Amino acid sequence: MIIGIPKEIKDNEYRVGIVPAGVEELVASGHKVLLEQRAGMGSGISDEEFEAAGALIIADKVQLFEQAQMIIKVKEPLPSEYPLLREGQILFTFLHLAASAELTRSLLDSKIVGIAYETIQLADGSLPVLAPMSEIAGRMSIQVGANCLQKDHGGRGVLMGGVPGVQRGLVTVIGGGLVGLNAAKMAVGMGARVIILDINLERLRCLENIFGSRVTTLMSNSNNIESSLTHSDLAIGAVLIPGHKSPKLITRKMVSKMREGSVIVDVAVDQGGCTETCRTTTHSQPTYTVDGVIHYCVANIPGIVARTSTFALANATLPYAVKLAQSGARQALEQDPALAKGLNLYYGKLACPEVAEDLDIECYDLN
Repeated sequence: MIIGIPKEIKDNEYRVGIVPAGVEELVASGHKVLLEQRAGMGSGISDEEFEAAGALIIADKVQLFEQAQMIIKVKEPLPSEYPLLREGQILFTFLHLAASAELTRSLLDSKIVGIAYETIQLADGSLPVLAPMSEIAGRMSIQVGANCLQKDHGGRGVLMGGVPGVQRGLVTVIGGGLVGLNAAKMAVGMGARVIILDINLERLRCLENIFGSRVTTLMSNSNNIESSLTHSDLAIGAVLIPGHKSPKLITRKMVSKMREGSVIVDVAVDQGGCTETCRTTTHSQPTYTVDGVIHYCVANIPGIVARTSTFALANATLPYAVKLAQSGARQALEQDPALAKGLNLYYGKLACPEVAEDLDIECYDLN
């Protein structure tokens, strides 16, 4: 199979869809890997390193898309890339279709085979490809949130860990999954007071076993969310329902009750955000203010720690990329139930029930 790795064009997206070790494994298995020139530079990987692993460097993005049978990316295609896709071509990337009807309909029109990283799901319910990015986004959410809290960035001027004789910052984490867990780890490590809310009581017990008295766990409901946000310096939106658009758990009314200069980091923005006042931002212009509350809603948070993120993502995606290259899409999907969960688009048909429900588009059972 001919596999194409284009350079990412999303704002300040420095990751790349493969690393030299992955190229080497695919080439050793008899496949051809085309890499767009300088695609790995943002992650500190030179064209020469990719060439040494067996990749063919292509200067023309259009030529790369024309030749490739499978495209491996990091983020969803942008409008300028829609015309480059063709019928039957495999697109293996983060898609987050539920957050964008325009993207979904454009990719349906192209009749590609779209396999989304974020919906590949093991029998135990875990999301093996999304997991490393969730870990990074959770940890980064505290880092960027602490930065936004600085007075020179419009924040309250609160130091997360405080100092002797002064109250420490209060962080509320809504959602106790991988993002929430890693956000809490960072916040606790910085010395902040931490509240974690989740709807799963067993998950709250697990988090309490991990953190003990260093965090407060609460059942996630509108009353507890509002009460926690009212006193918080930093709120992390870490809600995920695989495939679905995120529920709006932080309402405009709740935002209006938060203190001026407090911060919301909505990590769920990829799936539409769990904050009613959320709108997607970029690393170039990461924040905006509503009712005096700073909102950080960047849709590719891990992109600014590109080297760590690229290698972490490649570790998770390579085994599935090898299966797709070796067997082709249909056979690979039939053989691997986890990979089959990642199928979102198939020759103009929508194949993900969660996306279909959110966007009110007919879903086809392709079994």
